[in-house]
Amino acid sequence: MSERQIGKVLAVIGAPLTLAGMAVYFLPGPGVPVLIIGLALLITGLVMTAAGRR
Repeated sequence: MSERQIGKVLAVIGAPLTLAGMAVYFLPGPGVPVLIIGLALLITGLVMTAAGRR
């Protein structure tokens, strides 16, 4: 797998995790850790995708 493909996979996994973390933040549950993990995966994926285009 290329760096760009790995970045896309991380972004696809990170986006729903971020949305779930935002929902769980207001509902009972561990919202902050899920939100942080989702944002970390999303940002890492987007950076890897952008770096693969260079």
